[in-house]
Amino acid sequence: MEDGKPQGRTRTRERLGHLLREGGEVLTVANAARILELSRPDASKVLSRWSGQGWLNRIKRGIYIPVPVEAPSTEGAVEDAWALVPELFGQAYVGGWSAAEHWDLTEQIFSDTCVFTVKPVARRLQVVHGIRFAVTHIAGNHLFGTRAVWRGRRKINISDPARTVIDMLSCPWTGGGLSHVMECLQCHFLSPDFDPVKLVEYGERLANAAVFKRLGFLAERFLGPGHELAVSCRSRLSKGRAQLDPSLKGDRLVTRWRLFIPRGMENPSGIRP
Repeated sequence: MEDGKPQGRTRTRERLGHLLREGGEVLTVANAARILELSRPDASKVLSRWSGQGWLNRIKRGIYIPVPVEAPSTEGAVEDAWALVPELFGQAYVGGWSAAEHWDLTEQIFSDTCVFTVKPVARRLQVVHGIRFAVTHIAGNHLFGTRAVWRGRRKINISDPARTVIDMLSCPWTGGGLSHVMECLQCHFLSPDFDPVKLVEYGERLANAAVFKRLGFLAERFLGPGHELAVSCRSRLSKGRAQLDPSLKGDRLVTRWRLFIPRGMENPSGIRP
């Protein structure tokens, strides 16, 4: 057995070093098979053996991370939670409050990473190797409005500013609650990325009728009733009624927007100068 001899141990370290240089911070069986030129079953056995020897740490079936040489234990660590997103969630992107932080739409810092994925979601909150992910399922045809950003050597998809806003209006909990979503929306209105046409386009593609009610109501309050965004939203209202804040039942109906408003939020303040 190669690991039982000095030359075998040297060969093992060479192969491991090659894998870490080519594979980066997150290692999968598929990538290991390609890099080490092994079959997938053999690559799986190698990774499992190296994990048992303390060189790697298994965080989920088929997914490993290297254990730094200077680490006090064999626990290992992932410096950037985003690096795990493609391997854990497949067709997915970082969005919601995490994207809002990235695009400077908020100064708040969230401990969980917000992810939207095509994969079925059994639990909204998932903890992997001590890293917390807040996960939302989306339909395959809703994978639009994203950009690729590099985190180290890994390319990660993230919602662009307009998609970030539309997602948070569609599902306010992904924005940390409606009050925080409103703050992010105001920042977006003041940013160079603000594009009313793109917001409307994304709202139509997402096909959630509540988005235009919420976006139109807030655009009217923050930008004025004559602004093109408020006018565009008005022309796209569905007949049903929606809640401004799904987590807090509204007690007043704003018939103009077919929207129930919670007490105290009837007249949100205008845009900050």
